[in-house]
Amino acid sequence: MSDDCLFCKIVNREIPSEFLYEDDTYVVFKDINPAAPVHLLLVPKKHIRSINDLTLEDGDVISGLFMVAKEMAREQGVAESGYKLLFNVEKGGGQEIFHIHLHLIGGWEKK
Repeated sequence: MSDDCLFCKIVNREIPSEFLYEDDTYVVFKDINPAAPVHLLLVPKKHIRSINDLTLEDGDVISGLFMVAKEMAREQGVAESGYKLLFNVEKGGGQEIFHIHLHLIGGWEKK
């Protein structure tokens, strides 16, 4: 845990958040500034600063994120219509919170 990390504080319930999913490794909650009707943040409980800080030992954490994303997309009703999975990496890549997290974005109306 990083003492000044917003997501660590959410994971440790120091900052209130409604978890849509939680297990021993991950939490999932809604983005407070959604870019789409469905915009979830999938956050490992282990503090990893960025994709650039991953080690080989983190492989299971990252692959597990995708399995949780698949399930959350189904639960949110966007699995069939489609959704995006997005990592922002470092400040130049749009990362604002320096605790690795995966965005699940979808739910747009079909045109």
